[in-house]
Amino acid sequence: MPDFVWLMIVLVAVAVTAVVASILSASNTKRKIEETIGKAEDKARSIIDEALKTAEAKKREALLEVKEESIRTKNELDKEIKERRAEAQRSERRLQQKEENIDKKADAIEKREAGLTAKEESLNKLKEEISKLNEQRLKELERISGLTSEQAKDYLLKIVEDEVKHETAVMIKEMESRAKEEADKKAKEYVVSAIQRCAADYVSESTISVVQLPSDEMKGRIIGREGRNIRTLETLTGVDLIIDDTPEAVVLSGFDPVRREVARLALEKLIVDGRIHPARIEETVEKAQKEVEVMIKEEGEAALLEVGVHGIHPELVRLLGKMKFRTSFGQNVLKHSIEVAHLSGLMAAELGLDVRLAKRAGLLHDIGKAIDREMEGSHVQLGAELCRKYKENAIVINAVESHHGDVEPTSLIACIVQAADTISAARPGARRETLETYTSRLKKLEEITNNFKGVEKSFAIQAGREVRIMVVPEQVSDADMVLMARDISKQIEAEMEYPGQIKVNVIRESRVIDYAK
Repeated sequence: MPDFVWLMIVLVAVAVTAVVASILSASNTKRKIEETIGKAEDKARSIIDEALKTAEAKKREALLEVKEESIRTKNELDKEIKERRAEAQRSERRLQQKEENIDKKADAIEKREAGLTAKEESLNKLKEEISKLNEQRLKELERISGLTSEQAKDYLLKIVEDEVKHETAVMIKEMESRAKEEADKKAKEYVVSAIQRCAADYVSESTISVVQLPSDEMKGRIIGREGRNIRTLETLTGVDLIIDDTPEAVVLSGFDPVRREVARLALEKLIVDGRIHPARIEETVEKAQKEVEVMIKEEGEAALLEVGVHGIHPELVRLLGKMKFRTSFGQNVLKHSIEVAHLSGLMAAELGLDVRLAKRAGLLHDIGKAIDREMEGSHVQLGAELCRKYKENAIVINAVESHHGDVEPTSLIACIVQAADTISAARPGARRETLETYTSRLKKLEEITNNFKGVEKSFAIQAGREVRIMVVPEQVSDADMVLMARDISKQIEAEMEYPGQIKVNVIRESRVIDYAK
């Protein structure tokens, strides 16, 4: 046989042998797998049996726990039910006791009502008897006195009214005297202390200024050719120039002190310069106006520095400086305001109040006088409007409004400013009044007092500081005098303006006249 055939036979044999070997190996593997599966099934069955046994034991334990829990819950419920029953029984007993008490109280109330009804009946009977007795008494009193009940009532009311009026007058007099003694004592201490510690200069009121000339020849140069220089100066300044026989002097006359000051400065500059003609006059007047504006600002700042007040609006500072050229009854308004500020501060310090606020109110109390000649309204109204416009303190505004009694003061500082203003105005030599103002005030004072019922005549004396009133004794009693003096004082305060105070002196003279025959 060829080698190829043998090779094929060998290969076939080998293949057959391999197949037989794989079959045998597979059968062995299958047998092993079956044995493993059998063991696993036995183990699974044993695990399942064990789990069933464990679950049965757990179930029995759970049932036992549930039974125990239910028994314990039942016992607790039984205990709670017993406690609630006991509480309900106790509440029921309390309610029964309350009902019994209420029944007892109701019985007592019924008995009391019955007793009250009986008492009311007896009281009604007594009232009827008393009413009858009163009627009999009144009839008997009317028969004895010869007066009806209405007449007797009017008589008694008249007596009581007179007694009350007398007692009221006596009480008012005593209280006023005590209050005045204490108030006067304290007020004198504060005022005297303030006046002693404050000193101020006074400037007389004037509507003219005098400019000294180096020689009388200067008068002609001031007048100019055909009077053109003097006309130009008067037109630009609004001030009258009086050039008369007064040696080496020119008089400037004008109601506005600021214009008069501008004219004075301009004229002095022209005299020093020597060149006097319309163009130069116009230039000099313009410079003088600027200088006066600067002077006004500096005077306002100096017043603030002197008083020690800060933080005032620049426009109010300018108006303060403008008051240097304003006078009232001969008293310089800026000096007066500074003095009032010092007095207000001193009195505020004595009373333990805000000194700076008092000084501020005192300094600004007459600020309206800086513009009262330019605008309509009193200086009080204008001053209050200015303070409101420039956001001043409400206390300062009230002090400005109330310093002449136009409105009621709402703070002690306003009262202090009012007193300081009166002190400054009433000091000897501080002010001077015209004869017409003085006489009209005296006439007004006597007219007010003569209008009261029972006044026979009245006299204003001591330059209007006192008014003496003679009353008719038959119409005005001693008790009525006290009330009359008070009413007259109130009316004088309401209708008149005056510095200081006015003493009201009511005099009642009783005379008895008889003749020996």
